[in-house]
Amino acid sequence: MASIAASSSTSLLARPRQLVIAANQVKCFSYGRRSYLSFNLRQLPTRLTVSCAAKPETVEKVCAVVRKQLSLKEEDEVTAATKFLALGADSLDTVEIVMGLEEEFGIEMAEEKAQSIATVEQAAELIEELLLEKAK
Repeated sequence: MASIAASSSTSLLARPRQLVIAANQVKCFSYGRRSYLSFNLRQLPTRLTVSCAAKPETVEKVCAVVRKQLSLKEEDEVTAATKFLALGADSLDTVEIVMGLEEEFGIEMAEEKAQSIATVEQAAELIEELLLEKAK
């Protein structure tokens, strides 16, 4: 199974491309002293799965803060993979989201780390990391 590391705790797993041979499409023929097989191949689609290291509760809280800060409606879909830019957030909105997250979770994010956050998942994973450090 192929694995591509997107970050320290996020991974994208893809199964290798699989080829399928239909039994009724295999043909055998001879030319001179040699025998040959002829068949058609078709590819199966590649399927990816994305896993998030953050707890589902943390992701839900982050989604709620993002909805509140961006004044989104309940029907607007916000998931772990949602990018802030896709929701129409600019750099000021991102700063406000980070401030809301700091208040909600009682943590303080370093400016460098806060600037690297682009998705709900990244925010949730950073929060989990900071909460672990705070608990020590």
